[in-house]
Amino acid sequence: MADHFHVIDWPRNETPFAGGEAAARERLRDYFWRTHGIAEYKATRNGLMGMAYSSKFSPWLAAGCISARRIAAALAEYETDVVANKSTYWLLFELRWREFYHWILAAEGPRLFHRGGIQDRHDRPTAADANVLTAWQRGETGLPFVDAAMRELAATGYMSNRARQNVASYLARDLGQDWRHGAAWFETQLVDYDVASNWGNWATVAGVGTDKRDNGFDVLAQAERYDPDAEYVSHWLPELRALPVRERHRPWQADDDTRAAIGYPCLLPPRG
Repeated sequence: MADHFHVIDWPRNETPFAGGEAAARERLRDYFWRTHGIAEYKATRNGLMGMAYSSKFSPWLAAGCISARRIAAALAEYETDVVANKSTYWLLFELRWREFYHWILAAEGPRLFHRGGIQDRHDRPTAADANVLTAWQRGETGLPFVDAAMRELAATGYMSNRARQNVASYLARDLGQDWRHGAAWFETQLVDYDVASNWGNWATVAGVGTDKRDNGFDVLAQAERYDPDAEYVSHWLPELRALPVRERHRPWQADDDTRAAIGYPCLLPPRG
């Protein structure tokens, strides 16, 4: 595994986070009262790029610069003074979901970190293929949506919730690796790393958490739904700009000469 692959400086024009309580309160004011982004949160929360699509409170919550209670209090004030709608409800729901994982960790303790999780499943992948894990970490799996997200993570320490679920599902299910290696990698990379949320969400995607439905993601379908114009993958994988937009999520469909020219890796074979 690539143990030398660390978070680097923020690229110019990417999503920056300044530390401290003052910065956290400034973000709260901006998202609630200046831009009113909160009023459209439910419609925008599956976005992939920029500051506007979601609250971005998680780095400050993780660092203890702001509390969930303070955000909830500001949200209640906003609902009283401006509007209460599905978006304001959904942000409160997400805050409660975060608290739920903290309670799960408190109740289950070390079981949350076991391969079989709190469901004690014995059928989860045990693989820890160094080549596969390194390709996933570096954003070199050959699936652009996954690779773009992993390169964003390496460059910024952040990625959207939609991207997190997809890269986790791809590693644990399509590539058939022990999900805990992915959770541990996120632990070293995320600027908003939170023990309970990180491991709770990874366990759920891997089918060993609180959701017994055991459903993975069709990552290619997700890519084409949430990045229909390939804007996200084109941003983080500039080599794909040589392809027509319709091929950027499916570079393996390009001819051999084109694939060789752009230098994008071949698609890793699925396991299982």
